[in-house]
Amino acid sequence: VQLQASGGGLVQAGGSLRLSCAASIHSFNRAIVGWFRQATGKERELVAAITWGSRDTYYTDSVQGRFTISRDNAKNTAYLQMNSLEPSDTAVYYCAAKIGGGTWPGRVIDYEYWGQGTLVTVSS
Repeated sequence: VQLQASGGGLVQAGGSLRLSCAASIHSFNRAIVGWFRQATGKERELVAAITWGSRDTYYTDSVQGRFTISRDNAKNTAYLQMNSLEPSDTAVYYCAAKIGGGTWPGRVIDYEYWGQGTLVTVSS
């Protein structure tokens, strides 16, 4: 399984970015996809997750109402639209996938497949 995250960059506070996660797997449409982030000196945390059919989504409290996760199974791609960005959103963002169910939305150790990460820097 290969995941390729992209779309990170430098943005001013209040701005927006859209992250993409391209998956080169046949079973992507059965996978739960999560976006995680890891700031310097902090543990990796789950930011958002989406089920295979987009029926269920999860957001951590700090991004609720500002971030939107989505997916296009026909394109084997997931997205994270990030609006009203704050300096505290600065981190390396990773997309991850887990196949076969299990806990929802899952923890870091529950996700089997990981992308390489894309850096998001929000300036004040």
